[in-house]
Amino acid sequence: MSLSYIFIIPPEPEGLKLVFKLIPMALIITYAYLLCPASRQQKHSLLLLGLLFSMCGDGLMKWFVAGLSAFLIGHLFYTASFIRRMRFSWPRAMTFIPIAIYAGYMSIQLVHALQDSGQSGLIAPVLLYVTVISAMAWTAILTGNGYAVIGSLLFLASDSLLSWNMFVSDISHSDIWIMATYYAAQFFIANSLKEPSASLSTTPQFHAKF
Repeated sequence: MSLSYIFIIPPEPEGLKLVFKLIPMALIITYAYLLCPASRQQKHSLLLLGLLFSMCGDGLMKWFVAGLSAFLIGHLFYTASFIRRMRFSWPRAMTFIPIAIYAGYMSIQLVHALQDSGQSGLIAPVLLYVTVISAMAWTAILTGNGYAVIGSLLFLASDSLLSWNMFVSDISHSDIWIMATYYAAQFFIANSLKEPSASLSTTPQFHAKF
């Protein structure tokens, strides 16, 4: 369904395009829900809410601030979920440094672009969003769950592509790159709900290196 939305469904009519945009997220939410036995559904409700608000963000992106707000709330739910599963180690904690450097670079570029284009009113919400999604990625790394780590970094990449293409400069085939990394990110985040024995984070190689 993701490939259908990205490569097959035409941009018009707009309503049909939106339906096909939301179907992959509906399937991912269903998949995540089915991964949780009844005894664990309450424990992982925060991550499920994060997926739901992301889906709302997809539907609202025509109104940028509304869509951005929905995604921001979704990232807050993801962050809270990852904090619950956090397994602290200094190597994981030190990833704060490259994430902070990257977030700072993106923030500077976006602020300059927004000022140059006369959209200074978007600076505060955009900077807040960069901060929240960066925190989400860092807390995902702190869980030590390989699926959560991959998903959060893909989400960071997807939103970076989106914001750069929207405000800084055009990126060739941006729609394909943005949505491919986005759907993959959401799938990996949902997959992080698998039982620990099935998680990438339990492999000897993952623990030995991280």
